[in-house]
Amino acid sequence: MDRIEALENALTIVSAQADQIRVDDARRLTGPGLMWDLPGAVIDIFFEDADVDSQLVAELWQTYARQVLDALGWQDQQLSSRRFLGGVNLAISAPIDQLYSSIFAAQTAWHFCAAALLGQPASDFEKMIADIKGVMVKEANPALITLIAAAQEHGVDILCDDDEISIGHGQGSKVWPVDALPAPDEVDWGSHHDVPIAFITGTNGKTTTTRLCTAIARAAGKVAGLTSTDFVSVGNEILDRGDYSGPGGARMLLRDPRLEIACLEVARGGILRRGLPTRRARVAVVTNVANDHLGQYGVNTVPELAQAKFAVHRTLASDGVLVLNSDDAFVVAEADHTDATIWWVSLNPENPQVENARANSIPCAYLSDQTLVFFDGQKEQPVISIFDVPITMNGAAKYNISNALAALCVGKAMDLPDDAICTGLSTFRPNAKDNPGRCNEFAHNGARVFIDFAHNPHSIAAVCETMSGLPAKRRFILLSHAGDRSDQEIHDVTMTALQFEPDFVVSTEIEGYLRGRSLGEIPILIEKAVIGAGLSSDQLLFSDSPKHAARMILDQLQAGDLALLLVLAERDEVFQLLDA
Repeated sequence: MDRIEALENALTIVSAQADQIRVDDARRLTGPGLMWDLPGAVIDIFFEDADVDSQLVAELWQTYARQVLDALGWQDQQLSSRRFLGGVNLAISAPIDQLYSSIFAAQTAWHFCAAALLGQPASDFEKMIADIKGVMVKEANPALITLIAAAQEHGVDILCDDDEISIGHGQGSKVWPVDALPAPDEVDWGSHHDVPIAFITGTNGKTTTTRLCTAIARAAGKVAGLTSTDFVSVGNEILDRGDYSGPGGARMLLRDPRLEIACLEVARGGILRRGLPTRRARVAVVTNVANDHLGQYGVNTVPELAQAKFAVHRTLASDGVLVLNSDDAFVVAEADHTDATIWWVSLNPENPQVENARANSIPCAYLSDQTLVFFDGQKEQPVISIFDVPITMNGAAKYNISNALAALCVGKAMDLPDDAICTGLSTFRPNAKDNPGRCNEFAHNGARVFIDFAHNPHSIAAVCETMSGLPAKRRFILLSHAGDRSDQEIHDVTMTALQFEPDFVVSTEIEGYLRGRSLGEIPILIEKAVIGAGLSSDQLLFSDSPKHAARMILDQLQAGDLALLLVLAERDEVFQLLDA
C-alpha cells in the first residue's frame, strides 16, 4: 500500500444515519471553488425529507466543526456552510499538507452533528481527535509549507498535488517530487516566473472561446497551450486526449517547460469537485449560464450554477480582469456579488452594462455596425468586421460573435498586439482542425452538412437559430441524448432541436451514454416528442449508433439539402465518413 492509499484508508468514521438524510463522501478542496478560495474538505448533506431543518444543521456544524478544528490545533482555520434546497454543503479549511486529515476532521465534525441532530450517542471526542492527529503526523510535509511561504515571498506561483510540486509556470517552472523538495535557499528563484493565464467557463461556448484565445496568442508568436474537455495541448502538440477541464489538466499544462501563455477551459465539475488550481490568472471569462447538469453537489438552479461558474473570479491576480457577457441575465445578476474588475461584452452597444462602463471609463467590447469594437476606457477602437471572423458565419452565428468579443477582451487583458488579435480572429475557422465538433461544415453530394456537439437546450437553440437562416430543399437532423437527463429534459431538448424545422429526424442510441437507462428508451422518448410536435412517423428514422445514423442521412442527401448532425459520440468516425 503506497503512502496516499494508506492516508486515504487511515480511518473509518461512522456517523448516525437516518432514511431522510443522505451524506456524500467527503472530498478534498485544493483551490478556489463555489464556497471560497481555501483548501480543505467539504461534505454534501442531502435531505430526503423537507422537514429537516438546514439552518439547524448549519448551526450544529458551526459548533462542532469549530470544536474539532480547535482541538486539532487549527485555530486559524475557517469553516463554512452553504444551504440549498434539499441540503447543505459543510466545509472546513486546512493546511495544504493536511488535506487527507481534513477529510477525517470534516467527517468527525459531521459525526457529532449527526448525533446531536438525530438524538443518538456520539463516540469519545478525545479519542477521535487523537486518531486524526496520528494521521496528521503521517501526512505532514513541513518542507512543503516552508516552500509555499518562500514562493509567496518571491511572488511566484506554486502548484501542488499528491505526487509533485512545481514552482512557476511553463518556461519559468520546475517540478520536484513531493517527498524530495528543496530548501528555499536551494531554489534558483530568478529562473522561476508565472505566465499569463486565462480561465474560461460558462455553460456553452467555453471550448470555442478557449481555442480562439489560444489562436490569438499563437498569432502573437507565443507558445500557447490550452486545456479543454477534449484534450491538453502546447503549441501544435497534443499532450493527452480526454476531459481535462479540471485542475489536473491545468497542472499538466502549466508544468510544460515550453509554455508561454495558458488558456484553461474550466467546467462545472472541476470547480465543484476540487476547485481551481491557481489564484494568479490575468483574466477570467464567463460566457453564459444556462440550465445544464443541475442537481449535483447542491447546485439545483441556474442562479446557483452561476455562483459556481463565477468561482473563476477567485482565481484572479490583484490586477486581473473578469470578462462577462452582459447579454446573459444570469451573468448580470451574479456580477453583483463580485468585486473584481469587470469588462463587459455585448451584441448591443446600447446594453446597460456597456453604456455604464463607457460612462465610467471602464473597458468593454461590443458589436456595432457589424464590427467588433473595443472601448479602452478612453476611446472607441473598431477592431474587425464580423465578415472577417469565420466562426461568426457572416454574422449568422450570434453566439460566436459573443465568443469572439470575449476572446478579443482576453487578448487585450493579456497585452497582446492588435494585429495578433485580428489575425487570430480572422484565421480561426469553424472546421474539424481548428474547432472540432463546433459547427463544422462539410459538402456531400451537393448538400451542406454541419456537425456540432450541442447537447443542451441553450446550445441547441443557438445552433438551430444559426442554421434556420440557411436555405435548403430538405432538412435532416440527427438527435441523441445522454441517459442521465430526465424524461422532461429529453422532451425539452428534442423540442428545441425541432426549431431547425427538419423534414427528417434520425434518432440514435449511444451505448456509452445510457447512464442507467435501457437500450431503446431514449429513442422512444424522442419519438414521442417528435410525433407530438406534428411530424409523421415517415419523417422519423432510427439507428443504433451515431456513425450509422450519420451514414443513413448521408446516403439520402441530394444537392441543395441541409443536414445538422448533433453528434455526442463517435465524432471522429463521423468525420471520417465525411472525409471519405
